[in-house]
Amino acid sequence: MILREFSKYLQEHNDDIIQNKITTTKLLCEWIKLVINKNPKNHVDKIVHKEIMLAENKAGDFFIVGKSESGRVLVNALYNFALSYEHYLMSKWLIDKKPDDFDTNKEP
Repeated sequence: MILREFSKYLQEHNDDIIQNKITTTKLLCEWIKLVINKNPKNHVDKIVHKEIMLAENKAGDFFIVGKSESGRVLVNALYNFALSYEHYLMSKWLIDKKPDDFDTNKEP
């Protein structure tokens, strides 16, 4: 249920991920921040509010912490899902690429 909602958020940003404008882990932080900063209206929001804490430093870096053991498991699952989604998109992107496409000595 929670992974499904996060997955929808990631899918909305597919182009940005593929173009290296943002990483999925950064999107995870943004999604958690969006959920935490609104009043919980559904089960996903309530669980995220109860189980996850998000801290941000002055440089804009985020730190995600589970408030309990189940929260830590949830954070770990979301993080692993974010990484696997990014790997999935990149593997799809690489399908039609050839080694010569990455030749840095080649003139444009």
